[in-house]
Amino acid sequence: MKHKLLAAFAVFLSLSVTAETEIDLNAFAQQYFKAMVATQAPDATTQDLENYLALLTDDIGHSHLPYVTDDSRQPDGKQAMRKGMTFYLGAHTEHKAELLDVFTFNQSAIAIRYSNSAKGIHPQHKQAISYSQVMMEVLEMENGKVAVIRKYHQ
Repeated sequence: MKHKLLAAFAVFLSLSVTAETEIDLNAFAQQYFKAMVATQAPDATTQDLENYLALLTDDIGHSHLPYVTDDSRQPDGKQAMRKGMTFYLGAHTEHKAELLDVFTFNQSAIAIRYSNSAKGIHPQHKQAISYSQVMMEVLEMENGKVAVIRKYHQ
């Protein structure tokens, strides 16, 4: 009897934990896109950056082909993203983005496709930058947060 009660409690506990971590991935995709776009705005702040980073796991993995090819999760993944994104924060003088598509895959992944364009001055070499592109980001989810980001250009 003790074992049956313990087994029933374990099943109940695992279902409770699963129910707590299920999120509306479509709503999350909208929130993610809005937070990500805010980090690219000409008037982006460190608070905008922190709002975006709050959606990621601490050991986030990230690839942005062809520039960053290793998407391995690292213990300091979020800190590395913070450092890299802070360097470029406010570099755009113009930025526009439009969410084109959202695809969700059970509770494990989201794919967002969007167009964006920007102009600005590169913070390192002080040269003018200008681009217009269509991107797809595949977001692997873990416990309601993004664990791996894979960025692709169309």
